[in-house]
Amino acid sequence: MRLPNLLVSRRGRIAAFFLMYLTEGLPIGFAMTAVATQLRRQGVGTAEIGGFMGLVLLPWAFKWAYGPFVDLIASRRLGPRRGWILGAQLMMVLTLLPLVRLDLATQLGLFTALLVVHNLFGAVQDVAVDALAVTTLREEERAFASGMMFAGQSLGVLMGGGGALLLMGRIGFDAGIVVLALTILAVMGLVVLPMRETPDAAAARGGASLSALAGGLGAFMREALQALLGSRLAFAGLLFGLLPISAMALSRGLQANLAVDLGLSDDQIAWLATASQAVTAVTCIAGGWLSDRVNLRKALGLYVVLLSLPGLALMLELQRHGWAPGQAAPAALITAFMAAVVAYHLLFGFIYGARVAVFMGITRPAVAATQFAAYMALTNLSITYSVVWQGHAVQHWGYAATLGLDALLGLSCLLLLPLLRPKP
Repeated sequence: MRLPNLLVSRRGRIAAFFLMYLTEGLPIGFAMTAVATQLRRQGVGTAEIGGFMGLVLLPWAFKWAYGPFVDLIASRRLGPRRGWILGAQLMMVLTLLPLVRLDLATQLGLFTALLVVHNLFGAVQDVAVDALAVTTLREEERAFASGMMFAGQSLGVLMGGGGALLLMGRIGFDAGIVVLALTILAVMGLVVLPMRETPDAAAARGGASLSALAGGLGAFMREALQALLGSRLAFAGLLFGLLPISAMALSRGLQANLAVDLGLSDDQIAWLATASQAVTAVTCIAGGWLSDRVNLRKALGLYVVLLSLPGLALMLELQRHGWAPGQAAPAALITAFMAAVVAYHLLFGFIYGARVAVFMGITRPAVAATQFAAYMALTNLSITYSVVWQGHAVQHWGYAATLGLDALLGLSCLLLLPLLRPKP
């Protein structure tokens, strides 16, 4: 039976991008939740875990460097974007499977190196998928499709994080890694292989000489730099991507570390991560739907303010109970922690859909893949440096102070919202 080409229909396109983004969320969730939890259980410090997560996420901050190559180099046989996606997914599997034979406690350096390379190919896939979205999605379906894409990523984070942690508690750490690899292979075989994209300008360069590609790369980069730096709007977009999306402590490393220090079991952490990512997936879709129907900048400003509240509420609870790591946490504090995490992720989905729509609105069509990849790379860089400084801050100042500082820094992006008004 021949599998269908999902790109030929609206539902098929949205389903395809949803599933491809799901595979991008798997390595992030695996590193941020499953591996980080195991490291904390083994007594690794919060600063060291923050450094580990920052290093693993670093390839996502350089998506701007992969974009020109994805735009300029194409396979005539496999397709201009499909070839990149297939190759990246295959390499994601090949760098994930060797982790099965490694001991996390004694071979952390090699384990980390393989995860970095794994995320490098995940980031390359992301650039190619975004490029395919720019050239495939119709204007009237982009906002909803963007929400579905990030919902897919949230589901991938859920499966790679809380889902993997639950699974590993029953079938073991190594078997859980194999299941993640098989999930990527399933999307590759059932979704990407049957796809047939419409050839575009990139396809014509598939057989070009290296000198011709070099010349084309120079001209392309000049145009891309003009789009990224040639106006106040473009420069504001870069700064907006570089600043934290809002308060971020409850989305990454601090959450995993605090859960362990509060005394939550692996199953409790896994279920909390699963519930959190599930509500994010739902609100990503809702945020994408709303982005076509509201004033984006006003809505985004409201989401940024609201997203700072769960962390501030948890900060006050930590101070009220006077709790410190090493002490038994009262049940009321554990309940407050869980409520803050779920509330945070409920709001987080709305902000993603609106933020992506803002970036799409200021992107030039001629260099859409590269410019959009640059914006997304900067957002990933903001995540990377956030988990690093938060790990050090917890070690020096404690959880409550870090949550308060994170909420304050998260509000800084509000200063740029008035400048992000695209020209008609």
